[in-house]
Formats: sequence, C-alpha cells, structure tokens
Amino acid sequence: MLLRLDKTDTRPLHEQVAAAIRRAVAEGECLAGDRLPSARDLSAALNINVNTVLRGLRELRDEGLLEFRRGRGITVAEEAAGRSGLQIRVRELIAEASRLGYSRTDLIDMIRGTTT
Repeated sequence: MLLRLDKTDTRPLHEQVAAAIRRAVAEGECLAGDRLPSARDLSAALNINVNTVLRGLRELRDEGLLEFRRGRGITVAEEAAGRSGLQIRVRELIAEASRLGYSRTDLIDMIRGTTT
C-alpha cells in the first residue's frame, strides 16, 4: 500500500492519513482482511509523527473500517469496502451542503424528510 500526503492540503495530517487509507479501501487496493503496515512503518514512510498516524488509524477503527487485533496488527474490516465508499460520499455531501450554505443540522433534516 502506497500512501501519499498532499503538502498543500490544509486538513490536519491525521485526517489526510485516514482519507488516504479510505481511498485505498474504496478503490480495492486494500481488501477485507488485508493487514496494514504498522503505524511506525507508515509514519516513517510518510515522514510524520507516529502519534499522528495512530490518530488517523483510530478514526478509521471507530468508523468500523479497520480492526485492531493484538498479535495480528491492524486489518481491514470485512464490511470496509462498502462503508468506505459510503463514508467518502457522505463527506462529499457534507462539503457540498456547506458550500451551498447548509448546516449539518439542515442536511440531517433533509435526509430525515426524504423517503425511499
């Protein structure tokens, strides 16, 4: 897995790490059950602090995209591909709504008012 961070991106580094891994999962570069490099290896490859990498990895764990297992390291969760793609689209929707002047509360109200 080859991750790269954009030095011109204004987002915090841990968010960039999480986004890069989300993209790798969504694009099929990392499949369910695949083991990720250690946080130390990722931090060395990206030339950033290991705690920054860990913060990004924990964010993905909390979203259900990664699993942390003692002795097995960090692996991609079974349902990760579907979740990752959806997470990306949700973030894009939030960004677009914000650009148009809608708050998250407005967006939530719109979603609740929509029937399938």
